[in-house]
Amino acid sequence: MKQMIFSLLALAGASNAQAQDVTALVQKVKAKIDLVNDYEAAGQMKTNVSFLKVPVSTIKVYYKKPNKLKIKSEKGISFVPRGAVSINVGALLNTTAYTVLDAGMDKIDGKPVKVVKLLPVDDNAEVILSTLYIDETNLIIRKSKTTTKTNGSYQLEMTYGKYIPYGLPDKVVFSFNTRDYKLPKGVTFDFDDGTSNNTPAADKNKQGRAEISFSSYTINKGVNDSVFQ
Repeated sequence: MKQMIFSLLALAGASNAQAQDVTALVQKVKAKIDLVNDYEAAGQMKTNVSFLKVPVSTIKVYYKKPNKLKIKSEKGISFVPRGAVSINVGALLNTTAYTVLDAGMDKIDGKPVKVVKLLPVDDNAEVILSTLYIDETNLIIRKSKTTTKTNGSYQLEMTYGKYIPYGLPDKVVFSFNTRDYKLPKGVTFDFDDGTSNNTPAADKNKQGRAEISFSSYTINKGVNDSVFQ
């Protein structure tokens, strides 16, 4: 009996230590992201949505801590699904109101990553579950999957280069279900909104994809609040 009790205590202790390890890892990643108070980035955005004909756009991305984000295209219109403001992964970590779970290891491009799940403590939170794939060596998030209550599910894949010391990616690819895509007001591009009989219903359940390739960042030089209005 004593041996069984000791075994149970040892398992409980190991589980608690593991939870503390991944919590500490997430906090280290957050600390790196927190080095960036604001930025202005230039790049190109390519959108692939079955019912939209969207050309490749030159864009500017503006960010200000803790969660202000704005994407402006050369035509003044951005094509980012609502809820995908988590293009800045810091938005996933701007609160401590979540439980961190160790989900083991995986590989991305042949490199090992720690898989961590974040469960919000608040039952009324918009985000239901976030899964992060963390490069433990560089303390960066290489991929994230987020499930929300009202804006569907989104996946982000990040590729890093010279801005890796700030945890900022050179390229972001985010995928989403076109069923959850909300067309911005004022759009004048040629598109099919899914109401036409010529558009297969299945198109509305296909995966949409948006890809941003950043050419430069201006970091911690200040971004005026008026940009986000």
